[in-house]
Amino acid sequence: MEIYFQLITDAQTLQKACDQLKTEDFLGFDTETTALDPYEGEIRLIQLSTGRETQVIDLKPFAERESLRTSLELAPLRELLSAPKPIKIAHNAKFDAKWILHHLDVEIGGVFDTLLASQLIAAGDQDRRHSLAEVTSYFLSTELDKSEQVSDWSASELSQSLIEYAARDAATMVPLREKIIEKLKADGLIQVAKLEFDCIVPIAAMELNGFYLDEARWREQLERVKISQSKVALELQQMLSAGVAQASLFGMTEINLDSQTQVTDALKNLGVPVPETTRGWQLQPLALEYPVVAKLLEYRGVAKSLSSFGENILEFIQSKTGRIHSDFRQIGAPTGRFSCSKPNIQQIPHEENYRRCFRAGDGKKLIIADYSQVELRILAEFSNDQNFINAFLSGEDFHTTAAAQVFNVKPEDVTPDQRSFAKRLNFGVVYGIGSQRFAMMTGLKQTDAEDIMRRYFATYRGLDAWLRDAARKVVTDRTARTASGRMMRFRYDEDDRKAISLAQRNGKNMPIQGTSADILKRALHLLHREMNGTSARLVNIVHDEVILEADASEAESTADKLEKAMCAAGEEYISKVPVKVDVKIADEWAK
Repeated sequence: MEIYFQLITDAQTLQKACDQLKTEDFLGFDTETTALDPYEGEIRLIQLSTGRETQVIDLKPFAERESLRTSLELAPLRELLSAPKPIKIAHNAKFDAKWILHHLDVEIGGVFDTLLASQLIAAGDQDRRHSLAEVTSYFLSTELDKSEQVSDWSASELSQSLIEYAARDAATMVPLREKIIEKLKADGLIQVAKLEFDCIVPIAAMELNGFYLDEARWREQLERVKISQSKVALELQQMLSAGVAQASLFGMTEINLDSQTQVTDALKNLGVPVPETTRGWQLQPLALEYPVVAKLLEYRGVAKSLSSFGENILEFIQSKTGRIHSDFRQIGAPTGRFSCSKPNIQQIPHEENYRRCFRAGDGKKLIIADYSQVELRILAEFSNDQNFINAFLSGEDFHTTAAAQVFNVKPEDVTPDQRSFAKRLNFGVVYGIGSQRFAMMTGLKQTDAEDIMRRYFATYRGLDAWLRDAARKVVTDRTARTASGRMMRFRYDEDDRKAISLAQRNGKNMPIQGTSADILKRALHLLHREMNGTSARLVNIVHDEVILEADASEAESTADKLEKAMCAAGEEYISKVPVKVDVKIADEWAK
């Protein structure tokens, strides 16, 4: 494929090129940078292509004359990039959007992301890969040479081959979009694609904003956890040593507490009916009867805290900002949920001692909001079960109301155990829970668990029917969809009963969890528009929770904007029950 490109290094040529480009409907868009972190490198090239001809803008000469963020020479480029038309087609547009926002002070307007589109089309197929080379090969049957990707883009003079490489990536975007859009339309994915594309700039801004971590507080917490670990480890050693046949010369036998084999053998010798695997949820029911199991779970919790949330987190504090700038993947799971890494601040433990380490900057406040029981409200919407709907409409505690209906007692007569059973079932049905798993979670006998579940589904017959229908569709259609049209395909061996059961469980869960992800993404787009021109900044998201940071003087007005945006997004998908958002203003991230 022959590439026609023009290298632009002066203001006059840039003005002329931008005047021509702004009449196009679509432009291939790409950048070349000297690092992966916008705070650590410079943006060297911006490539814009009509598919016929590509403009490669070298920013180095412009940067030598004045700051890129305020350069008047780059005004035509800023105007072109920020305009809703032409649509800018990019692969992993969040990366380019972050660099443009940080170095040129421009929010990209009108984006089509071939990476996100490819992920939507793959619909959960774990075998598909989504690099630009692989997506180009899949949709265009063209091999894209990426050997120059790791080149030195900071050189004073770029070689002809490097510039041609940069131009080719942008030029590829235009025909790639044409093929992808056909498939998006054929699969009914246009609406969800727009939802994803609208979320790119808010997420890019959030990653740039970062979340402030108080290093001193974090180190204090680590010391507390280390002391706790030593204490719990000693107590567990003492409890397990009674189950070791051979005592050591010094009395208590040392057991490797991280060895599943040694721990399992010791538990069996103590008479604990250990299941095949010692996963937490399988051991949980045993913890009530066997203190040694409770101590083992406590030890594992502390050990996981130290390995996952220890000194390693501090390494991610960006020296120039003093904040953590995690990497968020918009489609981190087939349901559409975000995933997070470097580090994963979505999985910071809920304990106050951890969360309080993340706080507002000086003169700022955190505004924290989360959807109240959003997945259960989505389930009420989908199932159209009147009893389920009424439980929300009553305005009473939902789990108490559900328990009253299931156990046929007055709400004021519901016992704590009955409410607990109802709560676990309410959330369990979202994940396609069965009686065996419910028995393990609650410590009930299998027959008692079956009896409670029977009464539950007799109370919520519409819910039962919807769940059965969702499981049936997985077998007949091999697909499930969210309210936005996000799709998940199911591939399994028809002779594998376990695989079928897993697919049916996912078929029930995916539309609910996925619609919750849809709602959050819609909220982020609405919120981003509302925050424009204010001090409010998005600093973190955790599935159904949104955390903003704003000047203390604007905290109240920001809280109001946040609640309205989240409710508005929810109400686009949920109409039969109220959408409820809990908002609070705080100095630190805490429940």
